[in-house]
Amino acid sequence: MTRLPIADRREVRRAATRLLRGERPALAVVLLLTALSALSALVGPYLLGKIVGGVEGGSLTLSTVDRLALGVLGAAVVHLLLVRYSGLLTARLGERFLASLREEAVTRTLALPARVVDRLSTGDLLTRVTSDVGTVGQALRDSVPEVLAGAMHLVVVFVAVFWLDPVLGLVSLAGMPFVVWVVRWYLVRARDAYLAESEANGDVAEMSAAVGEGSRTIETYGLRDRMVAAADGTVARSYRARLRTLRLRNVLFPVTTFVNMLPTALVLVAGGFLYAADSTRIEVVVTAVLWVWRLVEPMDRILFWVEFLQRGGASFARIEGIGAHVEPAISVREPDGDRIEVSGVRYSYVDGHEVLHGVDLVVQPGERLAIVGVSGAGKSTLGRLIAGVDRPAEGSVLVGGVPIADLTAAGEQRIVLVTQEHHVFIGTVRENLAMAAPDAPDARLLDALSTVDARWFADLPQGLDTLLGAGGVELDPAQAQQLALARVEVADPHTLVLDEATSSLDPATARHAERAIAAVRERRTVIAIAHRLQTARDADRIAVVDAGRIVELGSHDDLVARDGTYATLWRSWHG
Repeated sequence: MTRLPIADRREVRRAATRLLRGERPALAVVLLLTALSALSALVGPYLLGKIVGGVEGGSLTLSTVDRLALGVLGAAVVHLLLVRYSGLLTARLGERFLASLREEAVTRTLALPARVVDRLSTGDLLTRVTSDVGTVGQALRDSVPEVLAGAMHLVVVFVAVFWLDPVLGLVSLAGMPFVVWVVRWYLVRARDAYLAESEANGDVAEMSAAVGEGSRTIETYGLRDRMVAAADGTVARSYRARLRTLRLRNVLFPVTTFVNMLPTALVLVAGGFLYAADSTRIEVVVTAVLWVWRLVEPMDRILFWVEFLQRGGASFARIEGIGAHVEPAISVREPDGDRIEVSGVRYSYVDGHEVLHGVDLVVQPGERLAIVGVSGAGKSTLGRLIAGVDRPAEGSVLVGGVPIADLTAAGEQRIVLVTQEHHVFIGTVRENLAMAAPDAPDARLLDALSTVDARWFADLPQGLDTLLGAGGVELDPAQAQQLALARVEVADPHTLVLDEATSSLDPATARHAERAIAAVRERRTVIAIAHRLQTARDADRIAVVDAGRIVELGSHDDLVARDGTYATLWRSWHG
């Protein structure tokens, strides 16, 4: 199993900028409201300082104090409204960010080439599109707005304190060197630590899936102790990865808690000395202390969410890595006919170990071709290349003079691979069928079901609107295969590549599925990868694959008469 790559810092910054750029107007409004709420928060302490200074100097009347107190109350109400409204807009903005991210993650995942998906660790891909998306979503929804708001408050407060008294303004910055040092120390180590934690979580998910799917095999062969040991090792690695990030937080948060209290204490002490020396007024000291005290909350907010932003940044890098294998959209010319040509094709799943060695084959439109051979000869690999699921390492696989893989990448399904694996998606019957042709009318969908003899459809309570899958109607294997074949009929490809689509079904179910396949095969070119030679007997031609090469090609009678590889297989098949 392989893992998807991780995007580097530059790619993550570029992706984040692209995401933010799409919401520039809303982001500007949020920043403006945040700045106004920060300014409104300064009015109350400023008026309180005036009250203290006036009372201390004896220059304020009772009515003036009342007016100033009403001003404090009014400022608090305005601040509350601005915070409330900016928080609402920020939450909406964050949800749009999250929706965009989820759509992009799903789009990239579905755009991954099948050859990449086949080799991926299930846990790695699963955690990227679930927990990593959730982490980044929370970072975008909560962390980014909170950090921006906190930074805006810090700037406003520091500027206000400097405006009030430059000396006290300098004193209020006393804790910043500690903040800069601890944040830099943390950021240098955090990204790798959180990437390692996410990777370990993927390993845990992979182990859980493997144990769940293979529980019967584990029980049959007495592998319980071995799998428990392997699971313990995986969990232990996850524990160590989480412990590493915990150590980082145990340094970050205590230092920042100390730094948060330092400016207030220093401004209070320095203000006291200045007031005692008649260098400043009491109202200035009171206002400055109240303003600097307001630094604690945004500083706490920033440093708390900086930790979560690092976690989100690591997850964002993993999500961006999904797109590394996505093939760019290309435009291809219209194929000149439906003739399939395989020329000099070589292919290997692992470098240095070729599965196909210089295969040449031509399939004429409307032909029935069977591909046979012993297990591991390369039949299914050749079928995948012909269907455009994968690209050859050397040589070409063309239809009408155009590479089939290019047509597949461009979204044209002229050739469809039908295997024993079929899937019923959660949704209605209409949605399950129309994904092959989104604009297909209901009449076309009904005709497809009729073609594959899906009689069970008549018993569905809501027809095409019947919900299938979890929470809906559960289809048995034969019905699910008929649904998959009806989907193929709706797609209307000119060529079918059949890779033993009924081999995993019981005999009675397989007979129903084979009748449905026979109906879908009408009017189309058919390339059948036959593990059972009875299937090959009725083909126009048979290609015999042995050790990654086509060693014989001809009709059943011709190949039996040659007394070669196919004849040996035929005799073995019949005992």
